[in-house]
Amino acid sequence: MKNNKLWFLVCLFQMGFYTSAQVISKESGVTNMQIGYSKTTSIVFPYPIKSIDKGSQEVLIQKAKGSENILLVKAAQKNFVQTNITVVTTDGKLFGFVLNYDEQCPDLNLIAENSIALNQEILFSMENENQKKIEHYADLSLTKQKKVNGLTKSKYDIKLQLTGIFIHQDVMYFRLTLANKSKINFDIDQFRFFIRDQKKSKRTASQEIEILPIFCNSKISTVYDKSEVMVVYAISKFTIPEKKYLTIQLIERNGGRQIELNIKNHDLNNLEILNSL
Repeated sequence: MKNNKLWFLVCLFQMGFYTSAQVISKESGVTNMQIGYSKTTSIVFPYPIKSIDKGSQEVLIQKAKGSENILLVKAAQKNFVQTNITVVTTDGKLFGFVLNYDEQCPDLNLIAENSIALNQEILFSMENENQKKIEHYADLSLTKQKKVNGLTKSKYDIKLQLTGIFIHQDVMYFRLTLANKSKINFDIDQFRFFIRDQKKSKRTASQEIEILPIFCNSKISTVYDKSEVMVVYAISKFTIPEKKYLTIQLIERNGGRQIELNIKNHDLNNLEILNSL
């Protein structure tokens, strides 16, 4: 019984020691972790995980099911040689972890915010633009007073209105208002952006090129009766070819209400440039 108590105290001491080491190990720039073979360690990051690299096949890593910011780590082999993992998150931070084997007292939970980020910022390619910056400029687009006039479509007591177009570097931000004046909730099935011909020829098929947003500031799924909401979609920069227009399409789930708002190339001339951070 005394031995069990002693071992428990030793584990507590080790866990306290390792936690302190995780916070203050600035010289190495990495976080020391103890992981086991029969227990899983969870690392919680402040932003979704973008990429993971491990130094050895003797450890197992995967993102937690249904979560983008939790990493699960455990040993694939007992008594493995010390190794490491590197994690990049969508806010542009790089985290490093040194993994050590300890079956008796592994670190079971770790908050990455308390760990040390190896750098201040990572610059992603355009297709993987830093999400934290995109979120910032999307929020900034909501506060801007400049409005675009005349870009509104109403049908079935549902209004789709483009109230602002903004740009920062290679990302455009479309500020939209969705209003439901009816007595029936509008459940959103699809919210699409695509380029298509202004006129459909009888002899040729109309070509549609879908544009996929890279970010939306709100995960809205329903516009409730007698209400309105404002959302901002971030899209990689583009222009509208001659004799074509951008269509913003709103489709109801399990219903017949569908709204389409068409935007021509000259409407993009009214966009506002967002200042840098």
